[in-house]
Amino acid sequence: MSDPSGLGYTPEWEHIAAVRPMVGSFRFWFTTDRWEWSPELYRLHGYDPGEIEPTTELLIKHKHPDDHHDIAEAITRSIDQGEPFSSHHRFLDTAGGEHNVMVVADRIFNSEGRPVGTTGFYIDLSDERADAERDVLNERMPEMVHARAYIEQAKGVLMRIYGINANQAFRVLVWRSQETNTKLRDLAEQILLDLGQLSPPPAATVAAFDHLLLTAHERAHHRNT
Repeated sequence: MSDPSGLGYTPEWEHIAAVRPMVGSFRFWFTTDRWEWSPELYRLHGYDPGEIEPTTELLIKHKHPDDHHDIAEAITRSIDQGEPFSSHHRFLDTAGGEHNVMVVADRIFNSEGRPVGTTGFYIDLSDERADAERDVLNERMPEMVHARAYIEQAKGVLMRIYGINANQAFRVLVWRSQETNTKLRDLAEQILLDLGQLSPPPAATVAAFDHLLLTAHERAHHRNT
């Protein structure tokens, strides 16, 4: 078996792979309001593949009651503004099981360059088994400091952007590494390099962070007293 982690420990990579989240893909077409689900996405919701016709109404019906409004707004925004349907939310499968998922998506363009739909993945982050990724990075390979630095920084980016925890962020990186057959270290490094292509944050966000930076010591002292 190859070692796409780039960390030099194939057995450890197999250990990481055991905590890979379940992933299902979808397509959503704006003008027809039509959804296409992969077999995995049907199963995530508790259906046999092709058992039902996925619709926006059905999708929202499955959402956790506390997330109904936000998801309905996200879908409306996708249609009205031609945006990808991306979110971090919970839904209930047909047996009542709760899934904590992250949806990562991009736009589908027609031949004229207009957005006509969105396509992406549901990543089930509900399983919190054994903190295997923390064991691998923090205990089993302490000498791989350079690789860990890239991975930890990329994890931090995903945590902030998607509002997920460190374990979930690592699972997302592992998923993309396996899905694309890219070394985990290389993938993390590329994400960090590509951050420079994003637009600068709004001035209000920078100002708010300035305040956090300049007053963090006060809250740190208070927390430790």
